[in-house]
Amino acid sequence: MTDTPDGLALYVHWPYCARICPYCDFNVFRARGREAEAAGLVTALLEDLDARALLVGPRPLVSIFFGGGTPSLMPPEAVAAVVDRARALFPVAGDIEVTLEANPTDAEAERFAALAGAGVTRLSLGVQSLDDAALRFLGRNHSGAEARRAVALAARHFDRLSIDLIYARPGQTVSDWTGELIWALESGFEHISPYQLTIEPGTAFGRAVARGVWTPPDEDLAADLYEATQSVLGQAGFEAYEVSNHARGVAARSVHNLHVWRGGDYLGIGPGAHGRLTLDGVRTATVAHRGVADYVAGVGAGRPWAEHTALSPLEAAEEKVLLGLRTVEGVPLTVLAELQIRPSGGRLADLIADDFLTLSEGRVAATARGRPVLDGVLKALLT
Repeated sequence: MTDTPDGLALYVHWPYCARICPYCDFNVFRARGREAEAAGLVTALLEDLDARALLVGPRPLVSIFFGGGTPSLMPPEAVAAVVDRARALFPVAGDIEVTLEANPTDAEAERFAALAGAGVTRLSLGVQSLDDAALRFLGRNHSGAEARRAVALAARHFDRLSIDLIYARPGQTVSDWTGELIWALESGFEHISPYQLTIEPGTAFGRAVARGVWTPPDEDLAADLYEATQSVLGQAGFEAYEVSNHARGVAARSVHNLHVWRGGDYLGIGPGAHGRLTLDGVRTATVAHRGVADYVAGVGAGRPWAEHTALSPLEAAEEKVLLGLRTVEGVPLTVLAELQIRPSGGRLADLIADDFLTLSEGRVAATARGRPVLDGVLKALLT
């Protein structure tokens, strides 16, 4: 259940996108016209990796995750360079999981063979929907037909495949959503990440909803869609090992994400990348400079981080609870004890009695009743 105690995961943020999705609040930029800048970013990523390796020492590498942005736009030779450098800098015991997020456009699908050759072992496809009207609404630059072609091509090159789907879209019915889930199952995915459409302030969708241009589905329909997700995937042998992630068997789980949710250290490189590192015995939160030019300049000056914050023991314990309770395995009772939270009475006892949390073999986990309202459960537990 636990990772190598001193294991380190690597997150690489590639910030470029062919198109900015209206629901996205990540640190992203339009790719067009930035070819020279992108080439400079690759050099900075490698330099940053070299410098951070000197800082944290030769710790065992447990996984690499290329996120973004759209890392399937990253030149395969650049992906290979980062993977090779990471493996050279950190000791690796055999094969490790190397995940890359990809969009299913025809142009990007043509790179799948080269990306597999670059060392990517697990592909996460951002399909989001199969319905062309829904894809246009979501601002995606692929069609349902392209998604189907990309899935078939990806299956030829990667043993591990994950798919992202978005539900609770305006006008979506339970029947529509069930059909999309069944397609994903029939397509052979071993890992499915269904995300409820979230309206974030500052995004194009956030502004549109604020103006009354459209209205998200009400809570009852969103709950019905959530229940349909659990039912369809559960009957197919998938376990919701994390609130928004379902896997068919333990081997299909994301090694990288589990390492993060369990409170493991991870190094974040790239513009705006977040990290968590134990430095001089202190859990430290890092955030790289968000602008590409700022990040590249920061790396050159030996200062890639815009934020570098030492967490107190209580802050570190609270973060472990916030992340760990998202998973089916939960968190050790000892972590809650660091926050003066005990099962003998008070908040934890009440949440267990009300069947929002459960305590078993020294670990606290969210129940089937608690998972849909986990934000509220965490607020009640930690406030």
